[in-house]
Amino acid sequence: MQFTPSEKNNGLLSPAQVHQLAGRTAPETIARFLALEDLSGTVSDVLDKLGIRGTVGSSILAPTLPLARIVGTAVTVRNIPQEADPFQSVTTGKNRMAEVEGIHQAEPGDVLVIQGLPDVSNMGGIMATLAKRQKISGAVVDGGIRDVGQSRRIDFPVWSRDMSPITGKWRCETVEVNGPVNIAGVSVQPGDLVIADETGTCFVPRAAIAKVLEMAETITRQEAAILDEIGDGVPLPDLVKKLYGLA
Repeated sequence: MQFTPSEKNNGLLSPAQVHQLAGRTAPETIARFLALEDLSGTVSDVLDKLGIRGTVGSSILAPTLPLARIVGTAVTVRNIPQEADPFQSVTTGKNRMAEVEGIHQAEPGDVLVIQGLPDVSNMGGIMATLAKRQKISGAVVDGGIRDVGQSRRIDFPVWSRDMSPITGKWRCETVEVNGPVNIAGVSVQPGDLVIADETGTCFVPRAAIAKVLEMAETITRQEAAILDEIGDGVPLPDLVKKLYGLA
């Protein structure tokens, strides 16, 4: 079935499958997060304090560019396995993967978040290049990616579970854009804040962003003071008291 494309829908999915974000995190807030010295570590500590499960380590979702660090609003894509045998799909030319619709829904600075399939590519070099052109900050893929050399050449960071040369276009089917997704056991809603660096990825629920930022900045100031004391030669017993709340 063909659907009539609109300004915010390319027509690859039905209007019921593509949702628009209600709002995005302000650039000023994103800049303050990016100013945190230990980005994912500090945010992860705050999420623990708030009882929010939102962190995935880089041993699970590995960065293609180790020095990259991004903060941006989540634009989500959900893929499921195609029912047809992939060799049947390639014969008929039925490509049901539409991560490009997520790119179309994104605005500059957003982060593409894909609940994908393992061991096959849910995002390749052409889509990474298109995302880079649209000024998307990066992508987080719970599943496989490919053409990693291309995404590295254009300096587009991706955090993914797998790398595989096997195409997903005969194996994946995109069923929703900007709906809830599950990323390595973490529930992510469109509009949540994505924070990622070489250590890991954190997903901050939209309602908690302001509180998480406030607490993270406080922790950063406290840790900076401790590092200064270490450099100043403060005796270890005194430092232990502070670090373990015994002072």
